[in-house]
Amino acid sequence: MRAMILAAGRGERLRPLTDTLPKPLVPVAGQPLITYHLRHLAEIGIHEVVINCAWLAPLLMETLGDGSRFGVNIQYSVEAEALETGGGIKQALPFLGTEPFLVINGDIYIDQLPSLPELADNRLAHLWLVDNPPHHPQGDFVLAGNTLQAGGDDKLTFSGIGIYRPQLFSAITEQRFALGPLLKAQIAAGRVSGEHWRKYWCDVGTMERLQALEQRLA
Repeated sequence: MRAMILAAGRGERLRPLTDTLPKPLVPVAGQPLITYHLRHLAEIGIHEVVINCAWLAPLLMETLGDGSRFGVNIQYSVEAEALETGGGIKQALPFLGTEPFLVINGDIYIDQLPSLPELADNRLAHLWLVDNPPHHPQGDFVLAGNTLQAGGDDKLTFSGIGIYRPQLFSAITEQRFALGPLLKAQIAAGRVSGEHWRKYWCDVGTMERLQALEQRLA
């Protein structure tokens, strides 16, 4: 399996750090946030990694290089301007092959990656959901068995970690588009599976959350 790390965002809520750094290079406990993902991927045997980049892309590429020191091989999908999550993945499809691939948001921190299931033949995606954090109490999706539903009670929050088939994006003609509406359409069609992931997860989206994560790792 190949993997993609989403790293093109501007990181407005982490300014002024992100005025001079791409958000995935913001240091956490002495190392860039994205390097935790790279090492986790190598640990589970995923060595082919695609990273999309837009804001300060040359600095990101210069810092990470070819990925060999992290145990992976990195290819970069450079966006002239950020294409949103869906558009970023679609542009990177030539690097990701024809089989299901793993996608991870570059602005989250996890202690480890989840175990990766085989994607059932009738599914286009598999998402990991986490307990709702204080900043997102309403959640995103309901888990009914191992099938996701868009409506209902007891919603959980999408972790930003998922497995996708390339076919999920095949009917989209736009260059720039969000991933959320695409997933919701396939969830309504019963083509997205999921699971509740209970390991540590942090959306490093604000200075307050970054500081809390630093304290935890210290």
